[in-house]
Parts: sequence; structure tokens; C-alpha cells
Amino acid sequence: MRLTNTATLAFVAFFAGPPAQADSSAPAVLDTYANIAHAGYEDSLTRAQVLDMRISDLIANPTDTNLALARDAWRQARVPYQQTEVFRFGNPLVDDWEGLVNAWPLDEGLIDYVDGGYGDSSDENMFYAANVVANPELRIGGVGVDATAINADLLESLHEIDGVESNVSRGYHAIEFLLWGQDNNGTNHGAGNRPASDFDTANCTNGNCDRRADYLAASSNLLIADLQDAVAMWAPDGQARAQLTEDGSDTGLSMILTGMGSLSYGELAGERMQLGLLLHDPEEEHDCFSDNTHWSHFYDIVGIENVYLGQYTRIDGSVISGPSLSQLVAEADAGVDAAMRTALNHTKSQAMVMVTAAQAGKSYDQMLAEGDADGNRLVQDVIDALRAQTQDIESVVVTLDLGGINVEGSDSLDDPNAVFQ
Repeated sequence: MRLTNTATLAFVAFFAGPPAQADSSAPAVLDTYANIAHAGYEDSLTRAQVLDMRISDLIANPTDTNLALARDAWRQARVPYQQTEVFRFGNPLVDDWEGLVNAWPLDEGLIDYVDGGYGDSSDENMFYAANVVANPELRIGGVGVDATAINADLLESLHEIDGVESNVSRGYHAIEFLLWGQDNNGTNHGAGNRPASDFDTANCTNGNCDRRADYLAASSNLLIADLQDAVAMWAPDGQARAQLTEDGSDTGLSMILTGMGSLSYGELAGERMQLGLLLHDPEEEHDCFSDNTHWSHFYDIVGIENVYLGQYTRIDGSVISGPSLSQLVAEADAGVDAAMRTALNHTKSQAMVMVTAAQAGKSYDQMLAEGDADGNRLVQDVIDALRAQTQDIESVVVTLDLGGINVEGSDSLDDPNAVFQ
């Protein structure tokens, strides 16, 4: 993926200080945070609509060119969305919604054909290899599903069916799998390589091209509807915006810092990075089918910085900014603010080192390989920076006298031996 305008602007802003604003009161800071969230989800919706158009083109004319354009639109859609993940933690409404669009990992055998090495059953998941694209009638373990028509209603009914979180039937990663197919390269270079003819009803490969196209179209339409819900949540009269302030400004600030800390530590450093490094497992890769994980992690990190500095660069190049946490902290203790901004700069710098290596041909799953000391170090350096950054976030909480926050943890960081039990 080439550097987008957003990525370039983010890189240039590495050493930027907090934006100068007159009013740095807590309510003003909360308003900036909500405005950034609203803009980020609007941008995510806009990019999802572009993706939907590319998918429609692919289905109408399934050529290699149209498949490449759809894949690029998916990558571009991830740029604003990943910057919104910081709004998930600490905001219960957003956290409940997020699993509809970004649930991961997924058992791709639920959706479509898979390589023989995938296996045909799992003790934990009866729908592990159900293959909805190939099977209009499903009855597994006494559970019956009519999949004759592949539409939004079906995808909604399949999502986390049987209470299994890896039964992901919708969202970015279901679309990613349908566009790329499985990545069977292990820790060797290469992403999934689904042919465009998998959607060509006149020259169909791997069977059921009409149903596969229906699944891709339905999942794209559902993603748009879900993102419209997110935009509404953060609108001036939205529920998430109201929830941010309903228990007072200090609670709202705690929600913001919980999001920053939990994404930094338990989710990103822990579940998405340290776990894969401990296991040396390429399956523990967030955007695993597309080999887009380096960018996915980078924009998560950008999102954390956006929130602290109170500024977000939109996909059209305009900037949303306002009173920030940085200003609020600086007024209480300039040294704590300087340390926090230094930590954010360092983390993003380390993430860019990882991105640069991936862009040069060493993909994220290769970096996880056992025995690859240089690759492992690229990942570990980002993990270490995220862990250190979390300590600075905790210092911010103390400086603002917020009484502590509940940062999400991870066994991979807190109890690594448990990972192997």
C-alpha cells in the first residue's frame, strides 16, 4: 500500500505539539473528542461507500483490474477506521457495536472454501467449515440455518452463531477474506491470492460464484449500514456523545484515557502483537488475508495520538481540532504533558520503522517467524513503546486527579506462561 495523504500528514506531524486553543476546560476537551469521533466515522463511512462501488464493479465485471481496485479500496477504508478504534474502549455503546464491523479472528471456513490443511472440524466450533457460499441448507449439531438467499438478514443471523466469537460473518475481515482468500504462505512472503474468476459466473472457478458475489455484496451493504449507525452515535444528539458527559466531565475524561490505555496495552501491545510474537504464529495477524497489518497497527497508534492532541486529519486533508487533553495536562503539569507527547512520538516512530520494513518486502507475518531475530525485534520495539506509553497515560490520570482507570490487560503481557497452557 502506498502512503496515503493521511499517512503522509501523520508522519509529518510526528513532533508536533498540542494545537493552540483558548478554552482547555474539561467540557471543551470532551467536545473535541466527540467531534473527532464523529469525523472519523464519517470518513470511514465515505471510504466504505467507495469500497462498495468497487465491489459492485468487480461483481459486474470480474477482472483482475477490478479485483485490484476493490482490494485497494478496502485498504483505503482501513485508514480512517483504524483511527477510530481508540473510541471503542471506555465507551460501552461503541464497544458493543464494534464487534459487528471489526470482529477478529474469524474462522473463514464458515464463509467459503478453504485449503485442505484448514481441516473440516473443530472441537470449539461446529460451524468451523460450514461453507455458507457452497451450502444453501445447513444443519450442524442440530442447529439448522436456511442459507438459500445470501443477504443481510442471513449474515446477521450467522454472526457469532452458536455463541462462538470466531464465527464472524460480517464486517471488514469477512470482506477482506472474500477479496483475498486465505493466506496460505505461513511466515513466507505473500498474501491471499483469490482469483477474480471466483466471482465470474460465466467462467467460474471454485464453484458457487453467484453466491460468493451475493455474500460479498451483502457484507459490503451491511458494513455501510453499521457505519451509518456509528456516525449517528457521535452526532450532536447521538447516544455515545451523550453518554460521554452524562456522569460529569471527570468520568468523561476517564473514558477517554481508558480508551487510550486499553488500546495501547491490552489490545494492541498484548492481543494483537505480543501474542503472535510469543506463538510465532502468522494466524495471529489482524489483517491476515491482505498482509495489511503493519498499516492497521500504525493507524491504531495514530488514533491514540489524535485523541491526546485533540486533532484529526480527515481524508480530504482538512483538520478537526480543538481543546485537548494535552493542554489540560500541561496546565496541571507541563512535564507530564511533555513526557506523554514524547512517548506518543516514539511509539509512532517505532511503528513507522515496522511499516517501512513491511513496505520493503518483509510483511508482518514474516516478522513473527520463529528464529527471525530482526523481524521479531521490529514487532517487539513497538510493543515496548506501547507499554511505556501506557505508563505515561497512567501518569496523566494521576495528574488530572481522576482516581484511576481500568486498563484492559492481556495474558500475553501479564502472564505469558498462561498462553502456553
